[in-house]
Amino acid sequence: MDKNPKTVKLIDEIAAIPGCEVVRQCIQCGTCTASCPNADRMEHTPAQLIAMARADMRKEVLSSNAMWYCLSCYMCTVRCPRGVQPTGLMHALEELSIRNDLVHTHLLTPTMYRLFNHYCSIGSLPELQFMTRFYLSTNPFNAWRMIPVAFNLLKRGRLSFKTRKLSPAGRKQLQDILNKAESIGGVA
Repeated sequence: MDKNPKTVKLIDEIAAIPGCEVVRQCIQCGTCTASCPNADRMEHTPAQLIAMARADMRKEVLSSNAMWYCLSCYMCTVRCPRGVQPTGLMHALEELSIRNDLVHTHLLTPTMYRLFNHYCSIGSLPELQFMTRFYLSTNPFNAWRMIPVAFNLLKRGRLSFKTRKLSPAGRKQLQDILNKAESIGGVA
């Protein structure tokens, strides 16, 4: 089978992702949608996304905001009578939307993912710097509203000015994890 995403049907591409192999078993019962606390914010419900993927509506599925609103609460996964695992499907669709450069333009989550991956790849997560950079790259005016929250977190010791760094052994373990994820089809 040709691996070019333009010629591979979307449902086949999804089913090839580890954890999404059973996506074709969806019976469109709507249990996932009824279980989802954020379904009302999604352009397309989880059940609709699966139906659209079957219809090979690649651009519409991958540019949707739906997967970015998934809370990973797993209510849909627990309740699915066919074991489809919609939460894993949502994360797979996030990955595919990034890979196909079809990320929904009005959401902040993809920016946060990219920044988090950047800091993880260098082996540290400077919380204050991370959030400052996030707000500067999305909407600096929102940062002003968060200043009281930041002060309260600092006062209670829940936010640090110091950068926590991984030990050399920890950095190697993290790199091994990232390499493994990339080797099975993840995006590093």
